[in-house]
Amino acid sequence: MKRKQMLALGLTTAVTASLLAGCGGEKKDKGKEEEGGVKEFTAFFAVPGTEINDDNEIQEKIAEITGAKCKETWLTGQTAEEAIGTMIAGGEYPDFIDGSDGAAQLYEAGALIPLDDYIDDYPNIKEYLTEEQWDKLRKEDGHIYWIPQFGSIHGEEKVTVHNDEAFWIQTRVLEWAGYPEVKTMDQYFELIEAYQEANPTMEDGTENIPYTILCDDWRYFCLENAPMFLDGYPNDGSVMVDTEKLQVMDYNTSETAVKYFKKLNEEYKKGIVDPESFTQTYDEYIAKLSTGRVLGMIDQWWNFAYSVNDSLKQQGLHDQGCDYVPLPITIEEGIQNQWHNSGAAFNVSSGLGITVSCDDVEGALQFINDLLGQEVHDLRHWGVEGVDYEVDENGEYYRTDDMRLQASDTAYKASHLCTYSYFPQYSGTSRDGVNAMKPENQPKEAFDGLNEDVKKCFEAYGAETYVDMLGTNEAPGPWYPMYSFSNTMTTSTPGGMAWTKMGEIKHEYLPKVVMAEDFDKAWDEYMKVYEDCNPQAFLDEMQEELERRLEAHKKYE
Repeated sequence: MKRKQMLALGLTTAVTASLLAGCGGEKKDKGKEEEGGVKEFTAFFAVPGTEINDDNEIQEKIAEITGAKCKETWLTGQTAEEAIGTMIAGGEYPDFIDGSDGAAQLYEAGALIPLDDYIDDYPNIKEYLTEEQWDKLRKEDGHIYWIPQFGSIHGEEKVTVHNDEAFWIQTRVLEWAGYPEVKTMDQYFELIEAYQEANPTMEDGTENIPYTILCDDWRYFCLENAPMFLDGYPNDGSVMVDTEKLQVMDYNTSETAVKYFKKLNEEYKKGIVDPESFTQTYDEYIAKLSTGRVLGMIDQWWNFAYSVNDSLKQQGLHDQGCDYVPLPITIEEGIQNQWHNSGAAFNVSSGLGITVSCDDVEGALQFINDLLGQEVHDLRHWGVEGVDYEVDENGEYYRTDDMRLQASDTAYKASHLCTYSYFPQYSGTSRDGVNAMKPENQPKEAFDGLNEDVKKCFEAYGAETYVDMLGTNEAPGPWYPMYSFSNTMTTSTPGGMAWTKMGEIKHEYLPKVVMAEDFDKAWDEYMKVYEDCNPQAFLDEMQEELERRLEAHKKYE
């Protein structure tokens, strides 16, 4: 979807060499065993991430149980498509890979091992997804090439964190205003404007940033897809789906889209929207949020919270009310917001695959299988009993304040914690029937672990969790989410060609629209070039996919 010009050859070659070195390098080094018989696998994930120390304590404990470990390498300095493209050109891969936006490239290049003949031999892997979900993963040739790492719920769904997109705002803003009801886009910006006028700086005199926008590479969803939510639709990503007519709709050209971007334009002219929004990198954006200066933004929780929240906690900025909470924003009152849906969105467009360079496919699958076992899953996400969590008289896991602070420390995470965060994992309820699979979704632990500013805010709104701040809706239908199809589109079809052009045009023109002196003129110019992309071809193919998914679901009803 988002094509960027290739980096200079020298940089690309250097980065790729680094990736391959981190992923195991020459094929002859694959499958080697350490002293003690521990297998060493390699992995590359085409997303930014954080590497852990080679002597990480929990990784070593997992290796003792499973007989295997994995050296993880993450995306740096390139887009996913650039990194994967260069890797394909070299013909050498790590054992495991998640290509992210480059997943289709890996499939088309024949870089991945078909997994369907193996799955039945690994009970934890087999149990991980339903039969319908496994079938959804089959490519055009009938085979399964990757396993989604997220979206599998074991037992009862337990959820306290809204892990998805929202309009976020700092608790200090809400507290200053007396915790008002904020339901519309206009009310949201009116509140931020009022707070900024009365409180232009933080306690140390640092100037606030009222509202910032991330627009870096594929993350420009923080700018472009809000109209879908503002109209009360869930995150289908690329289109809206009329649940009565079962018809796809284009949110890019809706009346709400015009109102939303016109509002951003007005706020930009007022100095509310950060002037660096359209030039800042993702790292610069995260650094900015980590200072506590930013009052509000739209973003996915997973895109910012896990690094930003730890930083705010380590600096004590939660004492100033710098934590973020979501608000149920729509374009006007009376619209049922669908920011949060029950169940997990099942994304078939990418996942963890095993490459043709892996010399031990069975061992690699056994490693995935073992990571899904309850003992190892607890180690990955809860840590070590007595060190990272305690167990009460009812068998419920919890953390002390010191443990929570410890878990937010960057050095501690690198040396001790090992979530294998891009390997398959569960949410929901542990096999013990008591605990959540992850600490952030353990209701009592999640509440006890909240900073006081968040607890006070939740209490004011009658909420106990981030999810309560928004409310919960049922997933709309078996087609959901449609982005799992659009993410696989290539320029080999008219719709895929249109989708690629639409993404390029939106990324180029929407910042111009927000910053324009004459909004109406800029919007008209944007719509003209947008229509030249032939969006109808894209919508037609999305409609075909919607109908195909509805038909495929019938045999599982």
